[in-house]
Amino acid sequence: MISVVVVDAETPGNVGTIARAMKNFGFSELLLVDPPELDPDGEAYGFAGQAREDILPNAREVTFEKVIEDFHTVGFTATTNEDARKHVRFPFRTPAELAEDLSKVETDVALLFGRERIGLTNEELARLDQICAIPASADYPVLNLGQAATVALYELRGLAMDDSQLPDVEHERAAEPEIERFYERFDTTLETVGYPDGKRPKTMRLVRRLVGRAHPTDREITTLHGVLRAIERATRR
Repeated sequence: MISVVVVDAETPGNVGTIARAMKNFGFSELLLVDPPELDPDGEAYGFAGQAREDILPNAREVTFEKVIEDFHTVGFTATTNEDARKHVRFPFRTPAELAEDLSKVETDVALLFGRERIGLTNEELARLDQICAIPASADYPVLNLGQAATVALYELRGLAMDDSQLPDVEHERAAEPEIERFYERFDTTLETVGYPDGKRPKTMRLVRRLVGRAHPTDREITTLHGVLRAIERATRR
């Protein structure tokens, strides 16, 4: 179970935004420490989208102490100490690194996001098990609370959902004999159109590297064969 904890949010709208991001990326348990009032007719529910139907009304108010007691805790911060001499905000993981790390353990995890203006305090971070920071521009690394949670939950989505709305994108590369026949035909086509003999070996190497990186499917190779046949016919005419 991965729970999302919002600590002392100032605006209901950010709570609603986080609930919506949770719904988008497969998370379901929202815990609130010292939350603002969440009026069903107010901005929290207005920003929550379909999360207004389940995640937001089922959110539970808890204490920071209870979260520490019951969960493996991860605190999110924009500012990190840059070396190992300080340990309040260091070492840290990026969300992508955290996703890989948490995929290897089975424990109840709480992802903690802090206040809009100051985030989580040093005192709070010092009591957490791990620190996570989102890579951003050094000129302006501070994200809005709702934005930070959305980015983090997107990166961690693999821990909470198995499938998405996107179709299966498994790529089946064409069989190697078919690809080799394409190279042979390409070389023949170069000869047919009068391509300079001295340039053909280098050109064929470049074509092989290009197609090798592309990992073409059966249909793509068949289509390219057809294009070459059309070029050869037109040249002969």
